[in-house]
Amino acid sequence: VDCAEPHVLADWWADALGWEVEAQDEAFIKSMIEQGHATEAETARHKGNLVWASGAAIRHPDGLERAPRMLFQQVPEAKTVKNRVHLDLRTGDDRDAVVQRLLANGATFLHDGRQGPSTWVTLADPEGNELCVS
Repeated sequence: VDCAEPHVLADWWADALGWEVEAQDEAFIKSMIEQGHATEAETARHKGNLVWASGAAIRHPDGLERAPRMLFQQVPEAKTVKNRVHLDLRTGDDRDAVVQRLLANGATFLHDGRQGPSTWVTLADPEGNELCVS
């Protein structure tokens, strides 16, 4: 997922999906700087930890056997049109509670949808990427 703030957006999506943010190896990052393979400018502090500034990943708590990994990478340009990947989150009976939680965490309401008996709510994550909750 291209974004401006990969660690912030990874945290948001990890919470939205009930997944985990992959830990980054601070000792490895420091060794890459010490060996001249990276610079301090390529790092950041996120929640007190030294991380690569340009990317963050999340995964299902049961590991990659259960679900794919999602990578969030920093890009210089902002989102300008509809995103090309659109996730649909199925929540079961607690859709409204999930929608309210996501809105409280920074999502934006876009619209309600309906097709036959199926209904959903379309939201945007904090960087404007659309998703549906059903």
